[in-house]
Parts: sequence; structure tokens; C-alpha cells
Amino acid sequence: MHKDFRARTDRFVHSLVRLRDEFHDEASVIQLLVTRHQLVPGNVLTQGACALTRKKSTNPNLRSSAASVFGAVLRRLRESKGVSQGQLAILIPCSRPHISRIEAGTRNPQEDFVLAADRLLETGGQLMDLWKEIDWYARVEHPDWFRRYAGYEDKASTIGEFQVAHISGLLQTEAYARVLLGSGDAAGNPELIEERVASRLARQHRITAPDGPLFMVVHSEAAIRLLIGGPEVMYEQLGHLLAVGRLPNVVIQIAPFSLGERVPFDTIVSLITSPDGRTRVYSESLDQGHFIEDPREVQRKQRAYDLLQAEALSPRESADLIRSVREGLLNMIPTKADASWRKSSYSGNNGGNCIEVATASPGRLVRDSKDPDGPTLGFTPTAWQSFVDAVRADEFPSS
Repeated sequence: MHKDFRARTDRFVHSLVRLRDEFHDEASVIQLLVTRHQLVPGNVLTQGACALTRKKSTNPNLRSSAASVFGAVLRRLRESKGVSQGQLAILIPCSRPHISRIEAGTRNPQEDFVLAADRLLETGGQLMDLWKEIDWYARVEHPDWFRRYAGYEDKASTIGEFQVAHISGLLQTEAYARVLLGSGDAAGNPELIEERVASRLARQHRITAPDGPLFMVVHSEAAIRLLIGGPEVMYEQLGHLLAVGRLPNVVIQIAPFSLGERVPFDTIVSLITSPDGRTRVYSESLDQGHFIEDPREVQRKQRAYDLLQAEALSPRESADLIRSVREGLLNMIPTKADASWRKSSYSGNNGGNCIEVATASPGRLVRDSKDPDGPTLGFTPTAWQSFVDAVRADEFPSS
């Protein structure tokens, strides 16, 4: 890639905002991009730009414009291969709504998604090239009352958190964060919701960076069981927890309901340690944050947090519980209307005892072939593969 590609991409994205309003025919857009940005006709960016100019955006900021360009490019490449959103979702695997939101520019694609899409669509790495040139987590302004905390957090060497009812903001998926932030005082204000979602996602980049701080979080069991945004959103969120929990600098624990009154906090609490060794305690109420810097009070809060970590489930036990709760959500996710059901080739039409199986994100669906409108059971890919392997090995009694 050319050494000044990033600068050209930034100028290019800014121009897209104006292009939406100034031009309506594709030929004019291509000509302008070729002359102003030295882009080649047919280039992947040019194709995405042309697709983007066909639909006006209600949120013309840099982040949403860049996401829209990426989504338009993905859609163009997918359609050129004759692959539907549903087919691509099964192959990646992910949900079809997830792909739809990425193509609409309302969700940021993760690196593993982009790699899979490049491979499946045989793009030669075009999507990854574009993904790397977009600053998906550009720094944004935080609300005034939160700015001081964000400053300390950004420079912290160690962060300890306790979360009462929700997943830590540093570990939330975009869909989960959007549901939470859209139900508060920002409800009905799309621009404010997007601003706050961008703010939350920007903070996460620090945790997942190679030189990120040690991040330890204890979630109340309520946080992983409270159904935020429905079963699909929670299924994705809990999967994200399990993935991030494997990072070397992240420790995730669950305080089970059985701890009862031994949980020392009834609100969100963060202990932030700076590189100089100084620790500050931050707690959050309904509409503002509070700092504690008195050394004696900080020491008391630190001791209470240390005891909570000792009584909470271990990281491995916590992961097992998260995994169990996540698998339980499978049977709450509605069956996809376009799921392709199949049954054994040995099955006849004599009404015997048969089951049908469908592959659908996030796992496998099973139902009684004689009652297609009846209940459907969902299984994770791992659980289903274990069952298939056991059948092949004749591990189940025949009578």
C-alpha cells in the first residue's frame, strides 16, 4: 500500500459527506474521485463510494461515513460472488442481522470477521486493507462528569472493577452498549446515542491493546443473567466475554448469588492504579461519578475488593458459568424463517421417529420432522459435534 494511503483515505471519507448532497449519478462521482483522490476506476474504495452516494446518511460524521464505506464495499463484493447475507452468515459463522448492520454501516466489523469475509469472498485481502486504514476507535469527547475518570483510566497500569447489574463498559459489545445507552436519557436522540456508543467503544481499545493495563473485573451474577437486548444480543455479549477473558491482561470473575450480603458494594466501583502506584476509587451513581482519594478510605475499599475477589468464583469457574448461561440462551433465540432443514437419507415418508436438523447461527437447530411447527431445540456447534461423534462411535445403546 502507498505510504500516504491513510491520509488519502481520511480526505476521501470527508469528501463522501459532501458527495451525498452534491451528486446523484455514479459517473460524476467516479470522475471526481479519480481526479481529486487519484483513485482508479473500479478500485474497491471507488465502488464503495459510489454505492454510498446512492443513499443519503442522517449521521454524516467521519466514523459513520467510514463504516458506511466499508459496508458498501462488503456488500458489493458479496453480491459480485452471488452470495446472500444468510449464506455468508452461515459460513463465517455469525448472524445474518450482524452482516446486515455491518453493510448498513451501523456496526463495526471485528478483525476475525474481516479475515473470514476476505477468505470466503476471495477478495485478495481488499477488505482487510480497507479495515486497517479506518480508525474505528478514534478518540471522542466524553461527558463532562466522566472526563476525569476517562483520563485516569487511559493512563492506568491496573484497573479493578465491580459491576452490579450490567457488563463492564470496557467489555460490552456494540449491540449491548447501544441497547443500554439508548434506554437512558439519550432515548429518542439517535445522534447522542451514537456519540455515547462511540465513546464507550473508544475506551475499550486500551484494554485490548498489546500494552494494555491489567484489567480485573468482578461481575455480579445478575449481570450475565439480565437479558439486555434479547437473547441474541446477550448470546453475542457472553461470547465476547469468554473471548476477551482469554487475553493475558484480563481477569473476569463472577460473584454468585450465593454470596448474598457478603458482596461489599451496592454500586459500580472502580479502583484505578496509576504507573506511579497511586490508587483512586471511583464510584458511579445514577447521573454522576464520585472520586475517593483519601488514602485511608482507598485502603478500605481496596481491602473490600480483595476480599470480594477471594470469595468470587475463580476465572475458570466464572467462564464455565458464563458458558452455561450462554448455552441456555440458544433455546430462547427465535428459529430463522429461512433455516434450511434436512433429515437422514434413510428416513422415509411412513411417519417414523425422525428428527430434522438445520444449520443456523449461532449453532444447530433440531426439531421433530412430524411436527415442523412444534418446539425447536438449539445446540452449540461443539455440543452437536460431540453428539455426532458419539453416534458414529456407536456409544449410545440401541435399545
